[in-house]
Amino acid sequence: MDLRQLAALVAIADSGSFSGAAASLHTVQSNISGHIKRLERELGVVLVDRQTGRLTEEGAAVEARARAVQAELEAIVADVAALRAEVVGSVRLGMIATTARWLVPLLLDKLASAHPAVRLVTTEATSSALGVLLAAGGLDCAVVNLPLSTPELKLRPLFDEDIVLLISKDHPLAVADELHIKDLEGVELILPAPRTGFRQELDEAAHQAGMTLYSKADIDGLRLLATLALRGYGPALLPATTLWDLPEGLSDLPEGYCTISVDGLPLRHVGMALRKRGKPSASTQAVIAVLESVVPQYLATHTHLHEAAR
Repeated sequence: MDLRQLAALVAIADSGSFSGAAASLHTVQSNISGHIKRLERELGVVLVDRQTGRLTEEGAAVEARARAVQAELEAIVADVAALRAEVVGSVRLGMIATTARWLVPLLLDKLASAHPAVRLVTTEATSSALGVLLAAGGLDCAVVNLPLSTPELKLRPLFDEDIVLLISKDHPLAVADELHIKDLEGVELILPAPRTGFRQELDEAAHQAGMTLYSKADIDGLRLLATLALRGYGPALLPATTLWDLPEGLSDLPEGYCTISVDGLPLRHVGMALRKRGKPSASTQAVIAVLESVVPQYLATHTHLHEAAR
């Protein structure tokens, strides 16, 4: 087993074909085929379905380990460079969408001055998807909603944010400056999809208050949830930062809409996730340090964000 064989398998997983893998690795298809055949012979299993170009179950297991090996090799290069007083390397950072839209620009600005040789590669996805990618070695670190039930990961808090009610000013509840969750009893709401972490948090808060939230529609995706609320389909409970990326190019809430604080709702917890096994590279540690330095500065000017308990 050698690194070229592992690289070939990862390239097939990414491209979906032997020819695509050859192109991405700047070689010929026969070399890719040879690497995979030798790896399959050594392991005694079929790793790639030749008809579809997809990895078999065994192939997927090897791919996950191969990505982890590649990440460790990149970390070696980054660590050696760091010993020469220069942090160098690429960092694959995963981030939930509502946080990425304001945190990534801050991170890029700070990295440009503090560590100009560090290249950031970002992936935007749900917390559960990011957890799977990180555990499999596809990411170096990730900013996710907490809690996250992935045993292979270690988590630490980053910040908390308020959950607010986005509502039309024509709605009877809009006359209040603040509501309690019990005031939402019987109100037709647009809610996150069932079984998502956010929906579970909302349902648990309602249960603690001795009531049930009524869903007019279950929507998978917070940005779509905000869009529907702003088009008059009903009030929606949203993390405050969701409204920083308004639909249709809006820079502020449209006339006729407002947000209201709701007592009895939990804070939304956001944290940093890393793999338990292995040591983060010097470049990954640099990105995390920068990220954890810009967040407190930002918290000071935004009242709906809070320092997380550490």
